[in-house]
Order: sequence, then structure tokens, then C-alpha cells
Amino acid sequence: MNSKYKCSVCGEIHHDYPALTFAYPNSYHWLTEEQKNSYPVHIDSDFCTIEYPDRTDRFIRVVLKQKIAKSALYLEYGLWVSLSEESYEDYAANFNNENHETLYFGWLSNALPDYKFEKSIPMDVKTKSGNQRPEIYPHLDFDHPFVHDFYHGITKEEAEKRIHNMLSNSPK
Repeated sequence: MNSKYKCSVCGEIHHDYPALTFAYPNSYHWLTEEQKNSYPVHIDSDFCTIEYPDRTDRFIRVVLKQKIAKSALYLEYGLWVSLSEESYEDYAANFNNENHETLYFGWLSNALPDYKFEKSIPMDVKTKSGNQRPEIYPHLDFDHPFVHDFYHGITKEEAEKRIHNMLSNSPK
């Protein structure tokens, strides 16, 4: 299987699929400008916290590798998950620890455009040695097309359609 594609943004030929990334969790995206200015919000490339009047939401940046069926290829996503306060604090405290490997429970905090999300999907969040971003795995027993596709793969054509759609809809 050939993973070359012509980028609809830059027009160049690339030999690897790009990672499809989300700049922030949906909860941040849904805030009004007034809320972004009135709530204490912190966001950078790896962490996001939103302090609402009644609670604090905590998010970290993660990677999801979507298998492409009948190949050794993956479509990689840069996503966000929410973590409990305890897990978030542990992750933050060990962020620069190259040997920190553990498993957290989290909730997917981005809605991928190819799926309808009525509620968030539970995830296992696995940190990796070498300070790589954690990788996420949806809970197998959660009934959703996204979970099915994760464990059974998507076609090369579907992966390339997703790449094209995300790149052509991204800000230029």
C-alpha cells in the first residue's frame, strides 16, 4: 500500500500520512470569548485547565493511532482527553520523567468529524517512556462506531478522505 498523498493545502507530495490534530479540547472550543476572559483558563501544547465556578476540568494532549485495515499503516490523531485531578496532577508531576510509564482512565475530549458523539468515550491513557505523548485506547466494551473502527481498522480510502477533509477545512 502506498502512503503518498498530495497535500491539498501546500500542494506537495508527502510520503507519510500527516497527524490529524486538534489544537484544544472541545470544552475550550465551546467557551465564549467572555468565558475565556472571565474563567481562569490555562492552555498550552500539552495541558489545558478550565476553572468553572463549580468545578475544574483538566485535559492532556494524547495520540491515537487508527489502524488502516489490511496494512501496516496507521492514521495518527493528536487529541485531548480529560483526566481526574489525581491523574492530571500525577501526569504533570512526571511530565519530564523519561521513565514514567503508567495507565490512567480518561474521557475523549474531541469529536472526530467522521462520527456522531452523543457522549464522551472512555479511554485508557498509557504514558510512554522517552517523554512521548501518551497513547489512548478506547474501552472495547463501549458500543460506538469509533470504537469498532479503532479495533477493526478503516480502509486506506477512508483514511485518505479524512486527511483530505481535515486539511481542506483547516485555517489557511
